Amino acid sequence: MNIDLAPGKKIYFASDQHFGAPTPPESKVREEKFIRWLDEIKLDAQVLFLMGDLFDFWHEWTHVIPKGYVRVLGKLAELKDAGIQLYLFVGNHDLWMKNYFEEEIGCVVYFEKQYFHIAGKKFLLAHGDGLGPGDKGYKRMKKLFTNPVAQWAFKWLHPDIAMKVAIYFSTKNKMISGDEDKEFLGEDKEFLILYSKEKLKTEKINYFVYGHRHLPMVLDLENGRAKYINLGDWISYFTYGVFDGDDFQLNSFRG
Repeated sequence: MNIDLAPGKKIYFASDQHFGAPTPPESKVREEKFIRWLDEIKLDAQVLFLMGDLFDFWHEWTHVIPKGYVRVLGKLAELKDAGIQLYLFVGNHDLWMKNYFEEEIGCVVYFEKQYFHIAGKKFLLAHGDGLGPGDKGYKRMKKLFTNPVAQWAFKWLHPDIAMKVAIYFSTKNKMISGDEDKEFLGEDKEFLILYSKEKLKTEKINYFVYGHRHLPMVLDLENGRAKYINLGDWISYFTYGVFDGDDFQLNSFRG
């Protein structure tokens, strides 16, 4: 995918909002802050990448979606109607998306990593879950969650029951960033850094941009020839990425 950046325009990236957690009232405060940020970037955004886990849990039935998030969904629709292109990557918390965001808002939804050429630079973009070495337990669990038979069985639960069960397990299984996400583990242990270094052995990539890890990070790879970026989250850090065609910045929105 190629994106030609118009003069004065920028590309924005944000990830891991986990809206809905830990409780709807607490989430609403973060949602309002996110909406203020969307209003701010509307002035010069050409593209917005939402890099996964926009919700702490999301599931689409044929005629039902989860209750809530009206202002967030409306603001995203407003940005799309204003001509801003929206790309949404599903994360490990909202991987049960189907076609609602594409049909109702006009987002392009991705379920796997994608390559983009932006202003002559090559980007590898992904939520980040399941990439790199280790975490075999989660990878097995993801295969179950994405299994068509398991998804078919889950959708036949009444939404009230299904949502209650899903939110319980979502919260229990570190839907909100845990203590282990607050410390940098080192380049030899960070699985997404290891994955990026392995990709650089066979591909020329300028920027690796991920969510999932929650800890904001910008690191030079290959002596500065490539950059690794983790976008952080909208729980503790309220960080976002912005690319102006020449430079990638990781900023924090204080709002």
